[in-house]
Amino acid sequence: MIVKDVINYLEELAPLNYAEDFDNVGLLVGNKRDKVTGVLVTLDTLETVVDEAIAHNCNLIVSFHPIIFKGLKKINGTNYVERVVIKAIQHNIAIYAIHTALDNALNGVNDIICNTLHLKHKKILIPQKGTIKKLTTYVPNKDVEQLRMALFNCGAGNIGNYDNCSFNAEGIGTYKGNTNSNPTIGEKGKMHKEKETQISVTFQKHIESKLLQTLFEAHPYEEVAFEVTTLDNYNQNIGMGMVGVLENEMNPTDFLNYVKSKMNVSHIRHSKFLNKPIKRVAVLGGSGSFAIPAAKLADADIFLTADLKYHDFFTGENELILADIGHYESEQFTKRFLADYLSKKITNFAVVLSMTNTNPVKYF
Repeated sequence: MIVKDVINYLEELAPLNYAEDFDNVGLLVGNKRDKVTGVLVTLDTLETVVDEAIAHNCNLIVSFHPIIFKGLKKINGTNYVERVVIKAIQHNIAIYAIHTALDNALNGVNDIICNTLHLKHKKILIPQKGTIKKLTTYVPNKDVEQLRMALFNCGAGNIGNYDNCSFNAEGIGTYKGNTNSNPTIGEKGKMHKEKETQISVTFQKHIESKLLQTLFEAHPYEEVAFEVTTLDNYNQNIGMGMVGVLENEMNPTDFLNYVKSKMNVSHIRHSKFLNKPIKRVAVLGGSGSFAIPAAKLADADIFLTADLKYHDFFTGENELILADIGHYESEQFTKRFLADYLSKKITNFAVVLSMTNTNPVKYF
């Protein structure tokens, strides 16, 4: 197995197409064609984590956070980022970061929090826009079923809880091939009319290349007429944060104690309690102040996130409780989730869970 094979598994779970524009995800250090001796999974890639990879003979580190976030103008070891990169290169260790691609995945960071808190009826808090596309093409009636099924098998036509979705309209197609043409139906130089069906299917943007390849391979014509458009629809399966419901409502004190227990949190910073129980819970792992308006619109009773500033706590405005459980704490279960996922996919070598606690924040 090579590095690219492991990357393919990771991008089945969290395609990089859905990472935030500001982020730096993917293979940050190393060669995707290198043979893999072992995989170490971590939340952050520090020097001690690279040492851990060396000790376990792992030449691929899968990290949630990217060690390289801003551009490096020099690499001479003057800070921890440069030292990590140097040590990784010296020991031929690749580093892959998944970050906001997993944040935005349906079964990603926020789903882990929801499952840890046993929330039901989960939905994406801030669905992404511009990630659903539509393919329209035209095919002879006798080839409709074969082409349509090829597109479905590639992943097109999935809408929410439904698959094999398409729109079909019959009509007459016309064409005339020039002297260099080699028409499948009709003769070059002669106008031809063919009973055709227009097929329209929606698809997720990360499968576009694969879908077009399938279209060209399955379509009978020498030249395939098609259109791809990006829809404005919000993608209910991709986006930041989640909102879910507790099986039984709790008072705020009991709920925060419950969060402490389930999330292994020692301290929670929060806005004032409101005179109502907690039933509907919004969550967003990592820095989530930008999602406070979305949590309000979702009618959440409380919003669990991290890195809230002093003035952020005012923005609850007695509509919901804002609770900061800590950045590391909100994402801490991510590395085990990734390690378990890869262990099920890969059986010919070990996937090692990093034992390094990379949390830079300490409590006194």
